[in-house]
Formats: sequence, structure tokens, C-alpha cells
Amino acid sequence: MIKLLIYEDNPQLREGLSMLIDGSDGFEVLSAFKHCGNVVEEVTAFEPDVVLMDIDMPLVNGIEGLKKIREVNTTVKVLMLTVFDDNKNVFEAIRNGANGYILKKTPPGKLLEYIQEAASGGAPMTASIATQVLKMFSDIHHQTNDSYNLSDREKQVLQLLVNGYSYKMIAADMYIAIDTEKLHVNSKSEAVAKAFKDKLV
Repeated sequence: MIKLLIYEDNPQLREGLSMLIDGSDGFEVLSAFKHCGNVVEEVTAFEPDVVLMDIDMPLVNGIEGLKKIREVNTTVKVLMLTVFDDNKNVFEAIRNGANGYILKKTPPGKLLEYIQEAASGGAPMTASIATQVLKMFSDIHHQTNDSYNLSDREKQVLQLLVNGYSYKMIAADMYIAIDTEKLHVNSKSEAVAKAFKDKLV
């Protein structure tokens, strides 16, 4: 039995979701609320398996509600259910520990599948959201950091270090060395760590 709390400010939708989920085998709606004003107390008292969370709510919105939950509970699954599919909300929800992100236009049967998936440790996402997330991560990866003023050849060397080449192999291969002082590091492993951390390559 998957036990849920629902946070949704639209009374018709809140009631509709409650009836749909509670009336389905294997699901139980413990309670439903119109805002996240007391979300920490409610999640602590009810101990749900999954929290179904709207984003646009009065008093405390769903992203803030998610943050509050994560301050005290990292195990409950929080599934964002929203009309918003813009990058900012998706990114903020994932960054703050949401277990999934689905749109309100999701068909009822699919919604129940998504809840089951979240409860069993998955990260359900509406297809259009998943596409956005992949694009976001791709964009982040391609935004390289130029604040160290590395030449193209030095970036090439750094990329080879990241790929596991030793200094000797690179020197033999390219007849150049990397200026580790420019990166403020002392060793190959530090240079590689810095490359990943600061998105130098």
C-alpha cells in the first residue's frame, strides 16, 4: 500500500486527485492540503511514502515546501505535479531534491504508474520534462569556464589529463607541458578535479 499526502490549492483538482488515487488498488491518500504552510509537521505526523506536490500555491509554494521537507526528511518521495514545464521550476525542483516532475495533464492511469515508480525509487518525468532535463545538463556541460585564460592547447592537455593520460604520455604526444600554476594546483589529480569542478573542459 502506497500512502500519500497531496498538496494542491485548486479544490476541484485536490478532490479529484484524492478520489482517483484513494479509489485505486494499492494506494491510500492520508490527507490533502491546499498549501504547504505546515508541511513539516504534516509530513512528520502522517509519514507518507509519497508527497504529491503542486508548485503554484499561496503562502508557501511547492518549491519552498519541498525545501522545508528536505530539511527534516530525505527519504520521503516528493513528486512535483504541476502545469509548469519551464526550465527554472524544473531545475529548482530537481536541485532541491524532488524525486520526479510530472505535468497535471498526465492521464490518470499514467499518474498512478508515476506514483508507483517514485515509491519504488524511480525518478518519473513527463517525456517533455525529461527532454528538457537532458538538454539542461548538456548545456551545463558545454558552458566551459574561461576564467583561467587557458590556451586551446592547454585545454587540450587538460582534456587528455581528464581522459587518464599521464604527463609523460601527453608530453611525448604533443611536445608541450601544462602550466599547473595557472590553475593554482600542484598535481595531475588536482588539475583533473579542478577541470571537472570549474567546467574547464
